[in-house]
Amino acid sequence: MTDKPSTDKPENDAPENQAAENRETEKQKTFAFVVYPGLTALDLVGPLQVLAGLAAADPGMRVVVVGKTLDPIDTDSPLRIAPSHTFDAIPDPYAILVPGGAAPTLRALANRTLIGYLAQAAETAELVTSVCTGSLLLGEAGLLKGRKATTHWMFRDLLRASGATPVAERWVEDGPVITAAGVSAGIDLALHLVERLAGTEMARIVQFGIEYDPQPPLGPLDWANAPHGNLTPLREHALREGLADHPELMAKLLAHA
Repeated sequence: MTDKPSTDKPENDAPENQAAENRETEKQKTFAFVVYPGLTALDLVGPLQVLAGLAAADPGMRVVVVGKTLDPIDTDSPLRIAPSHTFDAIPDPYAILVPGGAAPTLRALANRTLIGYLAQAAETAELVTSVCTGSLLLGEAGLLKGRKATTHWMFRDLLRASGATPVAERWVEDGPVITAAGVSAGIDLALHLVERLAGTEMARIVQFGIEYDPQPPLGPLDWANAPHGNLTPLREHALREGLADHPELMAKLLAHA
């Protein structure tokens, strides 16, 4: 009795699966969250959680976290973040979001790989967004010239160094560029993006999903009594620490302070 030829499919069909996955990915809009060492975790994680909610409901959208390499990076807290993709793997995302921070973000102004990626991605991106001082990085990439923009209130005047007009708003939309104010404003920005991309109903669903209903124990911020005197030294320290090796960048920023 001779064995009959097997009609079963080969067990190893990984190449076929990978090709199918690649075809599906090409149909999706990719929202790239850009990371670099020392960023403020909430600047990234808040909007990422919101947009991930949209991606879970919409197969036409995916979110990725992109960095120079896949190695985990430090943030300004004990949390470390591992990118899901490299810059090279996501050269032309549908949208990008750049988080901010203090001294490490200012140091990143001299990171040519990071700034180059932002400039390149923005050439084809439909949306270019930032949270907090991430807008300073957009400015260094030449993406804010002639536009209205915002950032953390302590650094807002420094936006003039990139040719932007500083605006004191929770988020500012000027063409394809949308910048958010400090840290927690990134969640508001992200909900605005969900509404823009998928409608009011979906944005409301996502808001309920993350139970976003801010009620800070001390109430809303009283901007008339902002603690400039207490926090201004922190800005100066961040500038000196972040740009100690790049006096030309410090001079450029402070010339517009």
